[in-house]
This record gives sequence, structure tokens and C-alpha cells, in this order.
Amino acid sequence: MARNTFEAWIPEEDSSEVIMRVNQVSAVEALASPEPMKSNTKSIPRSAGVGVGVVDKGSAYGEDTSTNDDIVLTAKKLGKAIRIAEEDIDDSLADILSTKMKDWATSYAKLIDNATLAVTAAVGTGVPFESVYYTLSQTAAGLGYTANDNITLTGSGGVTYDKLSSTLGDLEGGDYFDPSSVVVIAHPSFRAKFRGVKDDQGLPIFVQGLAGTPDTLFTHPVRWSLGAKTSPTATDAPGGNPILVIVNRDYLRLGRRSGPESVFIDGRDGVSALTDESILKMRARRGFALGHPKAAAILVNDSGS
Repeated sequence: MARNTFEAWIPEEDSSEVIMRVNQVSAVEALASPEPMKSNTKSIPRSAGVGVGVVDKGSAYGEDTSTNDDIVLTAKKLGKAIRIAEEDIDDSLADILSTKMKDWATSYAKLIDNATLAVTAAVGTGVPFESVYYTLSQTAAGLGYTANDNITLTGSGGVTYDKLSSTLGDLEGGDYFDPSSVVVIAHPSFRAKFRGVKDDQGLPIFVQGLAGTPDTLFTHPVRWSLGAKTSPTATDAPGGNPILVIVNRDYLRLGRRSGPESVFIDGRDGVSALTDESILKMRARRGFALGHPKAAAILVNDSGS
């Protein structure tokens, strides 16, 4: 017989272990500007700025000709279902459901970072958003940006002071640099590289935080993400080149339609009763866009080391 009940999705509370795990592991969930979404899509106006000029006494004011537009967030579903035998739930001393939900939170955190920061392809199968990497690899003539202008490759020389400085310089040289809002998101493999880099005075440019203070690079706070590796599609285990993203966090726009949330489908009735297997489903619905390509710069460690 078919099921005759409908389970409601249960959102995770702000203090839940799932939410805390997501915020600990995901740099984007923790740092991006949140955009509540009440529908599947949300349009965010994007200002092109306002010019200013000299107005001589008695002369007319010049009118600004900046062209405004918008960016659109489209919510995509990121989730997984786990089939669990009733015997395992009944017999195990461990809380299987809680453990699996925290495991999902860890994988989700890596996937959302990969999808928003490092996926190299356009939106399509397995690619929910235009990532920061993809955005910077495309020309946006209307925004005055040329493809790959803000992407730096280390080459065979690896991570050096000059490469790091040049990457930060790509952001510092534009209108979207705000020292109070700049953050660095990097794959943890950069930690070892940073420790060996010093400035002309022999002082380290990377400072490891103590007593709860963040790590810093060129005085900017650093968050580490295992999702910060290039990948052709979104994944929680990317295998491409490690990347470092320097970005004005105000321009990382993360749409939150729902979740993380879960639903438990009991295997004691309906078709599932034939196998004594229950299903735990977990999901989050998110949208993402980089507000402007000049608000970010990327260093790709393609040295192979």
C-alpha cells in the first residue's frame, strides 16, 4: 500500500549542532551577505555608482549617466537521502540520526563553498551557481571587466610573496576595495605555503591567530575551506587546484530559501514496511551570486605542489 501520511520538513534552529557544524566548516555560509528568499528567485538591484564633477558658479549640474542593473539569485536544492535499517536505529547505542545529520552538514559545507567559489563551468547539470572563479573567467563588458583579469596562476614557482601581493593588488586597484570588508578564503594547503613567505624586512605576511583571533594575511582575516579547489561540477570532494579568494564579503550574496532542514520517513508503514528501512532526507535551498567581478581576486596554485 502507498503511504498515507506526509512528513513536514523540520528546519534546523540557529543553535543546532548541524548549523554550528556548517558555520564552522563553510566559509561562505559564515561570511557571505545573507539574502532571505521568499520565492525561487530574487532580484537584487546593482548600483553602477554615481560620478561627480566640478560645477562652476552659475553653471548647470552635469547629470550622472551610470547604468544600473541587477543580479538574480536562483534557489537550488542541495541535499541527500540516507536509508537506515530499523534494526540499526533500535540496536545502536550511538545516535545514528544525529551523527548522520552532522556528517551531512560537514559535506554540505564543503560542497556549498566549492559551488560558490571554485567550480569552473557555467550553470548546468551539477553546477547550481556561477561561482566566483567562473565569474572572474568571463568577460563582462558592461561592467568594464575582461576575462581572467583578476585570476593569477602561481605557475611552477608556486606560492610566492609577489604572487600573493599581485592577487591582493587586483582587488586594491578597483572601486570595490574596502579594508574593513576584505576577507581571504583559502584551501588549507596554503597554510604551509604562507608560513614560508616573508616581506622585504624578513617579517611573515601570514600571522596565525591566537586565543580566538583569526589568522591574517596582509592583515586581512583568513578562513579555510576544503571546498576551495577547482572542479568542473559542484562536489564535497574537489580534486583540482587549490585556490585562494580575496573578496569584499559584502559582494558575496548568498540567498537562503530554506534549510538546512531534514525529514525522517519512518519505515514501519507503506512500501518501506516491506524492508524495515527508514529514510532520512536532508537539504538546503540556496542561491548565490558575486555582486561584481572587480570585488574579488583569485590565486590558483597550479604548481602541483
